Amino acid sequence: MTTAQAESQGLLLQLIDPANRADPYPLLAQFRDRGPLRLPQTNLTVFSAYRDCDEVLRHPSSSSSNMKSTVAKRQLEAGLLQPRPFPPGFLFLDPPDHTRLRKLVAKAFSPKVVNALQPEIVALVDGLLDRIAEKGEFDVVEDFAYPLPVAVICRLLGVPLDDEPQFSQASAVLAQALDPFSTITGVPPDVVNERMQAVRGLRGYLHDLIERRRSEPGDDLLSGLVAVEESGDQLTEEEIVSTCNLLLIAGHETTVNLIGNAIFAMLRHPEHWMALGADPARAPAIVEETLRYDPPVQLAGRVAAADMTIGDVDMPAGDIMMVLLAAAQRDPAEFDRPDSFDPDRGTLRHLGFGRGIHYCLGAPLARLEAGAALSAVTARFPRARLAGEPHYKANVTLRGLSELMVAV
Repeated sequence: MTTAQAESQGLLLQLIDPANRADPYPLLAQFRDRGPLRLPQTNLTVFSAYRDCDEVLRHPSSSSSNMKSTVAKRQLEAGLLQPRPFPPGFLFLDPPDHTRLRKLVAKAFSPKVVNALQPEIVALVDGLLDRIAEKGEFDVVEDFAYPLPVAVICRLLGVPLDDEPQFSQASAVLAQALDPFSTITGVPPDVVNERMQAVRGLRGYLHDLIERRRSEPGDDLLSGLVAVEESGDQLTEEEIVSTCNLLLIAGHETTVNLIGNAIFAMLRHPEHWMALGADPARAPAIVEETLRYDPPVQLAGRVAAADMTIGDVDMPAGDIMMVLLAAAQRDPAEFDRPDSFDPDRGTLRHLGFGRGIHYCLGAPLARLEAGAALSAVTARFPRARLAGEPHYKANVTLRGLSELMVAV
C-alpha cells in the first residue's frame, strides 16, 4: 500500500470513529481538500465535492444495487457472501424493478394523502408538547423527535402503534447496517448474526401483519399493497415485506434526525428559535437549511454499472462510489459561508433528499412533520435552552442525536 493510499484509508477510519460523530465536519473538509479519494485495492472512490456528488447521484450508469459491485461478485465467488434470501427494498434496486415498486408505494405519499395527515400530525405534536410542559424539561429524541415520525409512519403503513416496540430495536440495528464500510473494516460475525436476527424478526412480524390485513383490510399502504398482490399485478408478498421493512426504517429514522438536528442548531443560535416561535412561516427555511447544514443522511453509495466518468475520474464498471453528502453541502465552491447555520440564505440546491430516480419519496411528508414540530415547539417554549451536552448514535450514514436534554 502506498503512502497516499494509507492516508486515504486513515481518513475513512477516522470517519467511522465514534469520537468524530459529534462534529464530523472538520474531517469532512479534509476529504474535500484532497479531492476524490481513490482506494483501488477495494474498488472504492469517495467523492466529497458538491458537483461530483450531484453527478454521481444523477448519472444514468449509477446503480443502487451493491450486488453489482466487483467486491460483492468476488465475495460471492469465494463463498464469503451468500445470495440474498429475499428481495431488497426498492431503495437498493435499479429499473425496472425500482420503477415498478416505487410507483406502487408513491400513492401513499401523494400530496393529497400527505396533506390529509396535517391535522393528525398537529394533534400528535400538541399532545407531546403538553406532556413536556408538565415535566419542565425534555429529551429532544425520546420525548419529541422520535414519537412523532413513528406514529405517522405506523399510521401510513397500517402498523398498530402498540406493536412499535416489536420493530424499534430491529430498526435501530438495521439502520446501522446502512453504513457501507464492510469493504474496509469487515463485519464481525456477531454483528452479522445480530443483523440477520433483526431482519428475520422484522420480516416475520410483517408477514403476520399481512395475513391480518388479508382478512381485515384498512385504508393504509399495507392493505393497498396486499390488494395489488392479490390481483396478480407483479407484486409478491416478499416484495411487500421488503418495501414495508424499508419504509419503517427510512420513514422514521431520518425524520427523527432532521427534527433533532434542527432543534439543536436553533438552540445554539437562539435568534432563530425566537424568530420561528414568533413566525411559523419561517419553518420551511429552517427545515431546508438543516437538511444542508446538518443532514440526517450523511452519505450514500452507488456502483458503476458501466464504465463512467465523474468529473476528472474514470470509474471502471463494478467500482463503488461513496458520496459524502454532508461534505458536499458545506462545499465553499457551491455555498457562501457554508459552515454557518443561516436559514435566510435563500434558495438551496441541497442534496438532503438525494437526486435523480432515488430522490426521497417521503420528502413532502418529512417536510410537513418537521415544519409542524419545529414551529410548535418554538412557539410553546420561547425560553427553551440546552440543559446538557448532545449524545449521538453510532450510525455514520444516518447520523443523529441519541439524547439532548432541553429545559423549557
